[in-house]
Amino acid sequence: MARRILVIEDNKDLAKLLEMHLRDLSLEVDLAHDGVAGLTKADAVQYDLVILDLMLPGLDGIEICRHLRTKKTYTPILMLTSKSSELDRILGLEIGADDYVTKPFSIKELMARVKAILRRSEKMQTPSAQNTMEILRTGDLVINSAQRTVNRRGMTIDLTAKEFDLLLHFARHPGRVYTRAQLLDTIWGYGHDGYEHTVNSHMNRLRAKIEENPSKPRYILTVWGVGYKFNDPDQNSTE
Repeated sequence: MARRILVIEDNKDLAKLLEMHLRDLSLEVDLAHDGVAGLTKADAVQYDLVILDLMLPGLDGIEICRHLRTKKTYTPILMLTSKSSELDRILGLEIGADDYVTKPFSIKELMARVKAILRRSEKMQTPSAQNTMEILRTGDLVINSAQRTVNRRGMTIDLTAKEFDLLLHFARHPGRVYTRAQLLDTIWGYGHDGYEHTVNSHMNRLRAKIEENPSKPRYILTVWGVGYKFNDPDQNSTE
């Protein structure tokens, strides 16, 4: 069955261009040109991906993203924004967007992001012994891979999709050092020069949520000049 994509974009020429290239990937595509119509379609159909413009008439992309993240079924979201402000991108990621692209963008890059998200989504939906019953305990953190939840001392920590993916990946490989390029390829599904800041911003927010003192992290350590590694306090109490 062909995967189905919803494009919510008020620029009709851009929406049609995206539709054409997405159909070239053998994807079914629905279009909506305002926030209200887009949300109505997103509620009526279980899409494999929603490509969502941040600035929309009627209802903006932030509100649509926030609404979709209240649903039990997870729908990947790729957010489009014409704003250059880092704050706008961070806000979109904080409320649950899986990735973002800033306008103007190249169609080639956008299609690469789409394929990466779909690959990761398909991988997540494939049952495996590792992710069906896996519960990781490290220090005072409890990570449930199947439910995609994190608890610290009995309190739930709210993480975005990418923050959880990063934490789970690190917790599964304690002590291993990852470069930013490796994390981009593994967690985001693509690697491009100049996007290392995406990793940095996610790591900073993840530390702020899981660390007692983010300036002196206990779990996610910086390996200067290389990247990051996960420290299991139960195994490396002196690190």
